[in-house]
Amino acid sequence: MHDCSAVALLRTIFVSKMDQKRSVLCLNLIRMEVTLRILYFSCRTGTFAGRLGPVRPFSLTVHRGGYKNVNAEELPMDMKSITDRAAQTLLWTELFRGLGMTMSYLFREPATINYPFEKGPLSPRFRGEHALRRYPNGEERCIACKLCEAVCPAQAITIEAETRADGSRRTTRYDIDMTKCIYCGFCQEACPVDAIVEGPNFEYATETHEELLYNKEKLLNNGDRWEAEIAANIQADYLYR
Repeated sequence: MHDCSAVALLRTIFVSKMDQKRSVLCLNLIRMEVTLRILYFSCRTGTFAGRLGPVRPFSLTVHRGGYKNVNAEELPMDMKSITDRAAQTLLWTELFRGLGMTMSYLFREPATINYPFEKGPLSPRFRGEHALRRYPNGEERCIACKLCEAVCPAQAITIEAETRADGSRRTTRYDIDMTKCIYCGFCQEACPVDAIVEGPNFEYATETHEELLYNKEKLLNNGDRWEAEIAANIQADYLYR
């Protein structure tokens, strides 16, 4: 009797332990299933996006054997398309087309010019070297209002003035630091008498810094030299000023 009772007790303990292991295994399987379901639904667009925040969709399928181009170009298979592709491959039609276009430029007018012996046209609004203009009677136009000095964003203009015996103002000093000038044209736009202008000359390179510090005499000489071109440009553009 005692042996039977011991065997029954051992059987009961063994069964209870097996049930406990089964219970733990079932619980782990349930947890794994719930986790997989959450991952699956979170990957679907719009399902849990509002609750779980922005989720980057991803695929759980593994493609072995290389990448697959989902946007592969589908070539037309009609007879004309096949013939054209064969001609391009076998006869090098694209190569000869490019060579023909290159050869055609031998018979066209060249787009380049032989500078400095040839020069292209300039716009009437071209902003080149600065100049001070005079009236036809030789009197300088500048009235020393200093609007150009005030409007210059680079602060490249320096003016000193005095009042004459007749009450008119004229400049005693008119300096422009051409190394500071940004050629914006504000000085020309602000001048009420068209005294300071930017002329058509663009060939005034120098070897020293001091040569680019223009004084009143230099500016007046530029105006006398380019007066005809400057007057023609102002006349051509007066409707838009």
